[in-house]
Amino acid sequence: MEIKVFGPGCKKCEITEETVREAVAELGTEATVIKVSNVTDIAMAGIMSTPAVAVDGKIKSAGRVPNKDEIKSWIQA
Repeated sequence: MEIKVFGPGCKKCEITEETVREAVAELGTEATVIKVSNVTDIAMAGIMSTPAVAVDGKIKSAGRVPNKDEIKSWIQA
């Protein structure tokens, strides 16, 4: 599983990345968490507002900080 966290480095983006990593660790899931901070790469992914999270290429959230339970549901789906 590949989880991408999109964001240029703002506080909300950092919180989102940290929450995603915590959710992965708590579930014991094998997942690669990738932080995408290059603005061009973010735009090419179709992200219009950050932070954003994509799981296996599907955008699950954009423009807000998702909570840990929400992230866990995406991982378990």
